[in-house]
Amino acid sequence: MKKKQRSSQGFWDKEYTGGIKGKGGYLALSDEPSEDLQKFVRFLERESGREFLNPLRSVVDLGCGNGRNIIYLSKEFGMKGAGFDIAQSAIAQAKKASVGVDGSPLPLSYTVRSIAGDLPFEDESQAIVLDMMVSHFLNNVERIKLVEEIARITQPGGWLFFKTFLLDEDKHAKRLLEEHPADEAGTYIHPSIHVAEHVFREEEIEALFAPYFKIHKIHKSHGHLKKSKGAKRRSISIYGERLY
Repeated sequence: MKKKQRSSQGFWDKEYTGGIKGKGGYLALSDEPSEDLQKFVRFLERESGREFLNPLRSVVDLGCGNGRNIIYLSKEFGMKGAGFDIAQSAIAQAKKASVGVDGSPLPLSYTVRSIAGDLPFEDESQAIVLDMMVSHFLNNVERIKLVEEIARITQPGGWLFFKTFLLDEDKHAKRLLEEHPADEAGTYIHPSIHVAEHVFREEEIEALFAPYFKIHKIHKSHGHLKKSKGAKRRSISIYGERLY
C-alpha cells in the first residue's frame, strides 16, 4: 500500500525549526557553504577568473534553505542575489544571517515560495543559478517548466550549478522505487518524510538541459557503495554553461 503523500513545506519548516546541524531534525543541516558549491566556484575561477563572481553579477538560489550558499557568494565576491525556499523558518534564518562583517546588510533578498512556475526575473538577468537538491521535489511538468525558466533568466555564457539524486548504480534508490512508488515513473514517496522525490538517471539530466546548456563537468558521488548502514544516497552535480 502506498503511503500518503504530504506537503514538503511542513517537513522543511520543522527541519529548520529543529536547529542547525541535525539538532532535533531529520537531516544534518549546516550554516557553512556547501563543499560542492565551493568546488564549483574554484572551477569558475580557473575558467574565467572573477568574470561571473563580482559585485556586478547576480545569483539565484532555488531552494536556498538558510541562505548559506548565496551568503558565501555575497561575502566572498560581493555578489547580489535572491533566494527562494518553501520553508518560512529557513527564510527567516537566511534573512537574519545576511549581514557583512561590518554588520551592514548583504545585497540579498529572500522569498517564501515554491520554485514551480514562473520565476520573477527578467530575461538573461542572472550570471549564476543554483539548483541544489531541490527540483527533485517537483513533478515532471514542473521540472520541465523550471528548466525553461532557468534557461530564460540565465545570461548567455552564464552558469548553472545543478545537484540532485542519481539513480544509476544506487541500489537503495531502486529499492525505494520498488517499495514506495509514486504515480510518476522514477519517483517514490519517501518512507520517512512522506513526500515525493524524483531520482534522475544521468541520461535524463543530459537530455533535460541539452537544449540550453553545455555541460562542462559531471561529478558523481560514490558513498552509496559503502556497506555500512549509514551509507549516503548517490548524487550527481553538473556545471552547465548557458548556450549563446
